[in-house]
Amino acid sequence: MNGEQQELFFDLLTKKAIYGLDDAEQRQLDLIDPGNGEDELFSLEMTAAAISMIDLPAEHSMPSHLAAKIEESSEKWVGETSWPPVYKETEENRSTGWFGWLGWGAAVAACAVLAFNIYTTRLQPPPQVAGPIPVESPKVLTPAEQREQLLASATGVIQANWSAGNVKDLKEVSGDVVWSDAKQVGYMRFRGLPVNDKTKETYQLWIFDKTQDKATPIDGGTFDVASNGEVIIPIDAKLKALEPGMFAITIEKPGGVVVSKREKIAALATVESKTS
Repeated sequence: MNGEQQELFFDLLTKKAIYGLDDAEQRQLDLIDPGNGEDELFSLEMTAAAISMIDLPAEHSMPSHLAAKIEESSEKWVGETSWPPVYKETEENRSTGWFGWLGWGAAVAACAVLAFNIYTTRLQPPPQVAGPIPVESPKVLTPAEQREQLLASATGVIQANWSAGNVKDLKEVSGDVVWSDAKQVGYMRFRGLPVNDKTKETYQLWIFDKTQDKATPIDGGTFDVASNGEVIIPIDAKLKALEPGMFAITIEKPGGVVVSKREKIAALATVESKTS
């Protein structure tokens, strides 16, 4: 029996003594020890079971199958005398001499080592399972921060200032629009654009691109203004704008229109140059 088989043998033996084996485990034990010498193994089972149960709480009782086996074998092993049996020299044990007792001593030592391994294993804390490494969510930038990032990181950004359109009551509109042809991203910044009643009207951006017919500018998306003061709105171009020359804000019905009559132009911004 090699070292690996011996380790498995004692593991199965201990489990058999304490818990019992299922059919597959019993077959495995029989393969290692085909004779399965019950008489020779009984003391090993008792020693391993007794030592491994030393630190169990009092409410844990001996397994029923182990108690039955002890009772069944008690007459053979103990008889009417107390345990351990008193050694008496006879013709039979005189012939075997110390070798028989050395064999049992080795068996007891092996059980002690096995019991120590069981005891220390039970005292070890359960393995710690590493949880997932927390991943920080990327910071969500505000439209103002996105605008500044675009101006700082991109080249060839168009920037134009807003001026009043043809609506008489909207003469104080100011701010600017920035746009990147390369990234197809842009932002509108307004000051003085009044809060609108979105149940009655909405603002809509139009991009007059040099590659597009002036009669059909690119729809840049609709938006509402919910507060006074400075507001920044991302551009939502429905088509690719390659060379914008002018931007216009019109006032339309809720939801916007496909083609604007440009009756109410709230603001205009003409492109004069690009940033390098």
